[in-house]
Formats: sequence, C-alpha cells, structure tokens
Amino acid sequence: MVGEGKENLSEKKFVSDVELGIGERAFSAAGAAIISAIIVNPLDVAKTRLQAQAAGVPFKGLCHMSSFDLNVMLPDLRSYTSCTRSVFDNEPVCPPECGRYKGTLDVFYKIIRQEGFSRLWRGTTASLALAVPTVGIYLPCYDILRNVMEDYTTEHMPSLTPYIPLLAGSAARSLACISCYPVEMARTRMQAFKEMKNGPKPPGVWKTLLEVINPVRSTNSLQNLQTFRILWTGLGAQLARDVPFSAICWSTLETIRQKIFEMVGEEPSAGIVLGTNFSAGFVAGTIAAAATCPLDVAKTRRQIEKDPTRALNVTTRQTLAEIWRDGGMKGLFAGVVPRVGRAGPSVGIVVSFYEVVKYCLHHRHTKDGGRG
Repeated sequence: MVGEGKENLSEKKFVSDVELGIGERAFSAAGAAIISAIIVNPLDVAKTRLQAQAAGVPFKGLCHMSSFDLNVMLPDLRSYTSCTRSVFDNEPVCPPECGRYKGTLDVFYKIIRQEGFSRLWRGTTASLALAVPTVGIYLPCYDILRNVMEDYTTEHMPSLTPYIPLLAGSAARSLACISCYPVEMARTRMQAFKEMKNGPKPPGVWKTLLEVINPVRSTNSLQNLQTFRILWTGLGAQLARDVPFSAICWSTLETIRQKIFEMVGEEPSAGIVLGTNFSAGFVAGTIAAAATCPLDVAKTRRQIEKDPTRALNVTTRQTLAEIWRDGGMKGLFAGVVPRVGRAGPSVGIVVSFYEVVKYCLHHRHTKDGGRG
C-alpha cells in the first residue's frame, strides 16, 4: 500500500511538482500573479464597492460635475452630490438610485459612466504590488511544504497524506498574508471609494497608507511604533478568510487535478498541463470563494473603518455579528457574484500559468542535462 502510494506520488510530482529551485518557482508565480491581477481587477473593484455600500459607505451620483467635499469613512476622501438641480426649476436632474449599486453589472455601468473606464482598474498598482510578492511566497511555499509533508506521511502515516494539501495551503497562505497585509489594506481602500472623472488624481498605495497612520500619530516615538500596528487592522479577518479559502481550494484542486491526469493517462504535454490546472483551479476557486464570502465581507468592513480606536479594538466575530444584525444573510454575502466570478478565473490563471512555466523550465533543464 505504501509502495503504491509512493508510485502515485512520484507520477503526480512529474506533472505538477517538478524539481525546481525557489527562484524559478517564485518567477513562475510572479508571472502568474501579474496576468491574473490585471485581468480580474474590475471584478475585484465591483466586489469591494458592493461590500462597502453594504457597510454604509454613501456612494453619491455623479451625473454632473457639481461637487462638494464630504468625509466618509476615511478622512480626506471626496464624495459628491447625488444629483445637481436644474437652473430653471431647481429640481433634481438625476434620480436618487443613480448613486446606489444594484449589482455587479450596475457597478460596471456606473463606474464607466460616472468615473471613467480606467477606474475599473483602480487599485491595480496595489494589486500588482501585492500579488507578486504574495503569490511569489504563497505558491513556492505551498509546493515545498506539500513535498516535505507528503514525503513524510507517505513513509510513516499514509492515512494523513490526503490532508496534506489542506495543511500546506493554510500554512503557506498565512505566511504570505502576514508578510504583505498593509498593501492589501491599501488596495481595498483605494477600490472602495469614488473619484470624479475629471477630478484630482486619487492617492496611491503609499499615500493611502500614510492616511491610515496619520490620525493616530503622536509626538511619542514609542507610541508611534505601537500605532503602526493599525496597518494590520483586520489581519484576523483576512486570516479567517484566507486560511479556510486555501484549505478548501487546495484540497479540492489537488483532487480534481489528480483525477483529470489519471483520466488522460499519458505523458502530459504543456497543453494538457494548462487545461488540467485551469479547470481544477477554476472549480476549486469558485467553491472556496462562495464558502468564505461572509469572512471576506468582514475583512472589507474592517479595512475601511475610519475610527482608529474602533479599528484596533473590534474583533472579527463582532464585525460578523454587526453584519448579520444590519443585513442578515444578504449582508453576509454582499458582493458574492463578483467575488465568485473573480476567484474562479483568478485561481485557474495563476495555477495553470505557474504549472506551465514550471513544466517548461523542467523540460529546459532536462534538455540541458541531456546535452551535458
């Protein structure tokens, strides 16, 4: 039984976990992260807007260019009048619903009409700044941890081997999440609020983080050092979302991927590796995203909180209770459509690109070794 497990494991590693260095794994992951971040960013913006709206952020209509400054949730952010009034009859020109999102497609329509097409990629810089190091840590660490744990359990505890993807995925995601969390917070805040189409340039990643820190700065350097922890506000909610997401995603993905490779039953080509990993990643990402949506809503709500004291003291459990009290089941699943629509393709793209690049690098090493 153990011998059969080793044989299956070695066959699986040939197609999805060839021996590569950490640098080559990180390179593969970074390329996958860049492609995914650019393609799915509009869905991420839609999801964040819907969740911010459910949290009480007022999205005013921008039918015309009249505007005034209004602080909402975050200091120094601009909001705009829900409509302008006609010069002749002093009546509203646009209806009240122009400032409220009704769904994913409505978010797209209103962002393009009121803010400009490019705003669908708001936060892409932060997404890239986040995705490259995060995925560069996440996927290589997952590979390495899975390899080590599978080798050990196959030899000593074969019954635990099926659970290794769940454990390795959770551990790798926790490490990546803690390392890059402030940029994740900046991205959420950048995506959550409107800007005028012809208005001032919105703040970037660095300025957004400075706006988070400044309200709690003091003259005491020791206290300032302690207040920098506000940059990790909502980390508990992020881990509460990402750890089960990774556990569900990887355990589902590995099962589907292995079944497909067994059905193919031949030495895989780059096309088979691409199709298999995209299909498995798409299904796994969709299931995991739907299951963890309430935790994603809690994460967003904590990250856009403007009150520093509340941001530092409110727990994820309390946030979930508030969401349930204010919106019930609908509130817990705010933005579920764009979240699921984003996660499936995103996981599919990242995993398939990562595995194909690994496959190509492995074959290049094999050819170089043959020539030598």
